Amino acid sequence: MVSKKIVCPSCKNQVIIHGKPGEKVNVSCPKCNKEGTFYFSEEKKDVKAVKQPNVIEVDNLSKFYNGFKAVDNLSLRVKKGEIFGFLGPNGAGKTTTIKAMLGLIFSKHGNVNINGKDIYRYGKQIKKYVGYMPERVAFYDNLTALQNLNFYAELKNAPREECIRLINEFGLKDHTHKKVGKYSKGMIQRLGMARAILGKPPILILDEPSHGLDPRGVKLIREKIKELNQNGVTIFISSHILSEIQAVCTQVGIINKGVLVAQDTVNALTKNLQIKPKITLEITNITEKIKQIVHKIEGVDKTEVINKKLEVFCLPESRARVIFEVYKAGGKIINVQTEEASLEDVFMRLTEGS
Repeated sequence: MVSKKIVCPSCKNQVIIHGKPGEKVNVSCPKCNKEGTFYFSEEKKDVKAVKQPNVIEVDNLSKFYNGFKAVDNLSLRVKKGEIFGFLGPNGAGKTTTIKAMLGLIFSKHGNVNINGKDIYRYGKQIKKYVGYMPERVAFYDNLTALQNLNFYAELKNAPREECIRLINEFGLKDHTHKKVGKYSKGMIQRLGMARAILGKPPILILDEPSHGLDPRGVKLIREKIKELNQNGVTIFISSHILSEIQAVCTQVGIINKGVLVAQDTVNALTKNLQIKPKITLEITNITEKIKQIVHKIEGVDKTEVINKKLEVFCLPESRARVIFEVYKAGGKIINVQTEEASLEDVFMRLTEGS
């Protein structure tokens, strides 16, 4: 993993991005929201590797509940400055792992270090620089949003002025003095994210931060995560929204039945699992002959016909050949769409049967 500082061509804002040599990264400027892509050159002289220390270290963690092993000998590493996505099916052990990482539940099996300190021995000290958003966000219902945040600001020794700013940033300005018991699920999630970053902790651990949010709220949380990371915050995030994880994370870990089955970048996982991209050709006259010709092309893994569309899973370098052979065989192509291998493909492959 390497880091590089680039300049937005529109507003000249400096943005720090992370990737591996040869990787193409989607970039969104937090200042003007202009989007684009950046390609990390494979030549070592163009990319300077930045060695970062491990901020979170989990070694051989296991957790039992009445004889059931919820987490099975799990080990993972999160480096400083990363956005680490933690994925898995329902009941896979994600929340149990997170609670063990924070010292909220105790396990006799394994070790957890945050910033080089053992969570069980130095838990109180560690929690001073970790912001946490639980899966089920809760507040004092009889207090207003401002009163709740003021209470947590006092616990965190954070300035109260920060509370008003965060309430405004998360779109709750008109509900500042409304009792939280009358808040919607989405409003509570926004307030939960505000509480997590109150006091500007350098490490954030977020368990399903987009749960219950509408698309506008999801986008707000996503942009805030990117902004915090660009300001140096290390973020560990668990989510069921795979597209959101793919949009923001530099590393992903996938847990299945308590076992960490993979940890790497999305691009590396798709390559290692040999998951091929998909090209979809809308053809007016699909024939069995066309399908058979395409299926025999080198690099083609699978072909499917859905209505008037021929879906072809193949290597990127085989796409042009597929189009040419369809045209050569008399196929009238109306439209062509390409779809790169996604985190969803990786997730489905690694959690089959769950």
